[in-house]
Amino acid sequence: MNLETRLRTFSQLNNEELYQILRLRSEVFVVEQDCVFLDLDNKDQKCQHLSLYQGEELVAYCRIVPAGLSYQEVAIGRVVSAPAYRGKGLGKKVMEEAIAACEKLFGPVPIRLGAQTYALKFYQSLGFREEGEVYDEDGIEHIEMVYQFAP
Repeated sequence: MNLETRLRTFSQLNNEELYQILRLRSEVFVVEQDCVFLDLDNKDQKCQHLSLYQGEELVAYCRIVPAGLSYQEVAIGRVVSAPAYRGKGLGKKVMEEAIAACEKLFGPVPIRLGAQTYALKFYQSLGFREEGEVYDEDGIEHIEMVYQFAP
């Protein structure tokens, strides 16, 4: 699979890219997961947006959140892969790209995320470790996880 990685600030996203991102997030987080929540949380404007494209089709995405906006640490959020492309390692690819982008943008600082508990082993395989207790967010169990770069 020939993938193109795009890392953009909010203002660098063109209309088509922004539409594809919001549509994919809505398709998975609202419709597929049957979860009514306000995805447009006024954080996107301050985030970096990491997208994987196959041609002109968005196949995986996440946002990189600067420290102090969601958590004290830099964070990765809204991790999603397009349903038609699941099982092809795109979740792992987008996360590896996101970790590398965090290091490039902010240095080797801790990275936090709020993981849906069903994806715990996936994030552990990337080096994230659980921190704290399981909590409910919009009717879905989550747990915070932190990635530490090796010294």
